[in-house]
Amino acid sequence: MALLELRKLTRRFGDFSAVDNVSLSIESGEFVTLLGPSGCGKTTILRMIAGFDLPDVGQILLDGSNIADIPPEKRPLHTVFQSYALFPHMTVADNVAFPLRMAHFDKAAIAAKVHEALESVYLSDRARAYPHELSGGRKQRVALARSLVNRPRLLLLDEPLAALDAKLREEMQHELIDLQREIGITFIFVTHAQDEALALSHRVAVMNRGRIEQYDEPSKIYGFPRNRFVADFIGNTNLLEVAVTEATPTHLRLAAAGLGDIVSPPREGTRAGQKGWFSVRPEQVRIGGHLDGELENHYSGKVRSFIYVGDVTTYTVELADGTAIEALLSNSAPGRARFFEVGDDVAVGWPHDAGVFLHD
Repeated sequence: MALLELRKLTRRFGDFSAVDNVSLSIESGEFVTLLGPSGCGKTTILRMIAGFDLPDVGQILLDGSNIADIPPEKRPLHTVFQSYALFPHMTVADNVAFPLRMAHFDKAAIAAKVHEALESVYLSDRARAYPHELSGGRKQRVALARSLVNRPRLLLLDEPLAALDAKLREEMQHELIDLQREIGITFIFVTHAQDEALALSHRVAVMNRGRIEQYDEPSKIYGFPRNRFVADFIGNTNLLEVAVTEATPTHLRLAAAGLGDIVSPPREGTRAGQKGWFSVRPEQVRIGGHLDGELENHYSGKVRSFIYVGDVTTYTVELADGTAIEALLSNSAPGRARFFEVGDDVAVGWPHDAGVFLHD
């Protein structure tokens, strides 16, 4: 039995369906992320799980029992907010102790649990400090310690890293992964940052307009998107409108207007005559002076622009028919790497087993 199960969950605000018939199951000990653009319904789902909002239709099952009518304070879960929500007049230790005092634990138990919680987030030496004396990362750790101090069944995290700078966010991502692994509590994380979702999660639910487009492991979300929205939303990709001209158990042959044939991996349920999209990631695309005979899919063009970011350079190549293809080139060669310049004649291509055909 799943630890948490959402069954046909719907939440409407007037004529607008913020969450539209969503079903989802989460196993004990999982780190699951709800990912999507602003307004897709991910925070509304989190609020309904927490009890801050009520579904119009559907059930929220925890260990098989519907908790939709249970008040927030009586649910065995906690929420960590982006704003940290720390009490400024309380020390770090008192902030962490607050939920235990509300639950009427005795002083000895509170002291022991607070010490354990602060140790788990490496803040034992800051127990007597006040929130204004802490960095953003340490405030976030205090909020985590307070949420974990009485070992909830679920920890809900609503964009908790959004206010941190890039370097600190990366550090906190590693700490979250380690912390979740050590304590074994189920985490449900909400974010709009794709890299964050892929880095942290066991499974990701990609949301759009109140529905789940795909629920899967990060590698499958990225490498085998279910549809055009997922392919386009997760990372960077080249999307080409195509028609299937041949479908076999070993490959697909696709026709792209102005570009010609593309050979791609097979996809179950695909048949000749279907229309859709072909998605290939920039890191799967090779770029060079000549690729004839090396790759089944290869095309000629000119470098239109490039972006150098240190370890890699992403080139945009304009083909003869005007199609733009992005190719990513590693800058790991010893010495000074040779970069292509704007206007250079180049070839781009990818193997026959790269990319994916999307039905919609």
